[in-house]
Parts: sequence; structure tokens; C-alpha cells
Amino acid sequence: MLQRSASSGRSIFYPRVAEPGTGATDLEWVEASGLATVYSTTTQRSRPPKPDVNVALVDLDEGPRMLARIDGIAPDAVTIGMRVRAEIVTEDDMPMVVFRPLADVAKA
Repeated sequence: MLQRSASSGRSIFYPRVAEPGTGATDLEWVEASGLATVYSTTTQRSRPPKPDVNVALVDLDEGPRMLARIDGIAPDAVTIGMRVRAEIVTEDDMPMVVFRPLADVAKA
């Protein structure tokens, strides 16, 4: 879910009480498509046995950019421009949003 201003139609992430720039408070919750494009990517190296992980900035199709992890692919294989889909996973009893490459989602 994303917040969207009813007057401007602009989607907002992270949740706020007013639209940045305009101050509009006519925010409503709308279902996001879950689709995004990788804007930037890096690999966070870890000491074994902990695995390396990917950290990326993704541009949601609705407009906002968010920091995320790309799962289902080797951290070094994530590329700028890659299309991804959001997925909610639970780690340490906490839900979180991660993304998977669209090709990986189609195989699942």
C-alpha cells in the first residue's frame, strides 16, 4: 500500500501526514502494483558464514523511490534497470518488503 494525494495524484513513500512540497493533507491509501525498476545497486559483503546481500534503490512504478533488498538472485547479478516485483517476507518475526527479479517471479 502507498499513500497518494487525491488532489495531485502523486504517490508518496514513506507514510506522512502531508504531501511533501504542497502540504496537501488529502492523502489516501491505495494498492501499489508491486512493480519497480532497480535504480542503483551495491553488494554488502559479509564475513562467512553469513551470506553477502544486495542493497538497492528501486523506483516504484507509482513514482516513489525506496531502499530495498533484491532476493532470488546472486547479489552481484542485480543490475541497474532490472525489473522487479515486491514480495512481503518475514524475518525475525517481522514482515518486510523485498523485491525479486520479474523473471524469477514468473518461474515461482
